[in-house]
Amino acid sequence: MVSKFKLLCRFINAVATLETLARFHCPNGPLRRLIKIKTLAYTDQWGRRNYEYISLGCDTLPVLKGRTPVQCYSDFMRAFRDHFKHFLGDTIVEIQVGMGPAGELRYPSYPEQNGTWRFPGIGAFQCYDKYMLSSLKAAAEAAGKPEWGSTGPTDAGEYNNWPEDTQFFRKEGGGWTSPYGEFFLTWYSQMLLDHGERILSSAKATFENIGVKMSVKIAGIHWHYGTRSHAPELTAGYYNTRFRDGYLPIARMLARHGAIFNFTCIEMRDHEQPQDALCAPEKLVRQVALATREADVPLAGENALPRYDGYAHEQILQASSLNIDESSDDKEMCAFTYLRMNPNLFQPDNWRRFVAFVKKMKEGKSADRCWEQVEREAEHFVQASQPLVQEAAGALMH
Repeated sequence: MVSKFKLLCRFINAVATLETLARFHCPNGPLRRLIKIKTLAYTDQWGRRNYEYISLGCDTLPVLKGRTPVQCYSDFMRAFRDHFKHFLGDTIVEIQVGMGPAGELRYPSYPEQNGTWRFPGIGAFQCYDKYMLSSLKAAAEAAGKPEWGSTGPTDAGEYNNWPEDTQFFRKEGGGWTSPYGEFFLTWYSQMLLDHGERILSSAKATFENIGVKMSVKIAGIHWHYGTRSHAPELTAGYYNTRFRDGYLPIARMLARHGAIFNFTCIEMRDHEQPQDALCAPEKLVRQVALATREADVPLAGENALPRYDGYAHEQILQASSLNIDESSDDKEMCAFTYLRMNPNLFQPDNWRRFVAFVKKMKEGKSADRCWEQVEREAEHFVQASQPLVQEAAGALMH
């Protein structure tokens, strides 16, 4: 049997990316000096820089020794294609194209490094590097409101505030509902969509007609989902509020390029999360499922946190079945990525539950068998695979 793999083609660290590009283009190292150019990094209103990903504000600008970041990303993808051409379409069947921090299409609005952000804070807008500010200025002038182009919202709080702590995100009279707020959020989210268009256009030109699928990961930002403003989603670049669907434009953009919409937090239930923060992962997954159905784009999922219990497995099965309304269609998630392989997964009880879970996933939503029956049938495989499981667990310990 030939194994099939999904490759993650990500650019998730600006410094590492520039180092890689330096080796590709300038073996002697002139480009490596660009690593120290802080203006290429995302920046918040307090001057903190985030080096997880090069600012999308300079996507089309020749800031890398006369080349644009998108051109350099394209070079990397072509080099990857040429190096692994004998595996593409056979062993490698899907490529997840990185779009931002952690490979996700979003801004680095909730960085956990050095304790900058803690769950369930609202995060912060990342539009204060000179390239983003230049784009904002041009957009404001084009809208006939040049006074809106000098800065992002100054009343949107700090990383660990809650929506009602701020003037911009509060439910009554919040700045997000004002003409300025609508202008800014439209520009901020459109910049992210345009970035996705550019990267996917390049990826499609590189990988089309060679038998591989493309996917893009979207973050499952479920905290404060029950508020009107959905502040953490807004700071991440998803213009999703109680009155506006921010995921349908993303789904339509992916559909134009034939890419899979890969979403996370599939294992979570609403009541498991802090209710004072109005977390609602199930409602969020349902909204995304409806958006992908309307855009006619395949939906894939993954769990956000390591879970080994049957309760989480049941939730994954339910969410992946896409029973989101009274529709009787046969659509299901096209794929599910189980995170993560570590020694805990290979603990005897966890492994037994995982084997049964995989069998249930393979059968799909048409199957109607209880967990006990599936676990009994899986027991033979559990016993047969025990030596390999012990070896894998030992290897992961080192």
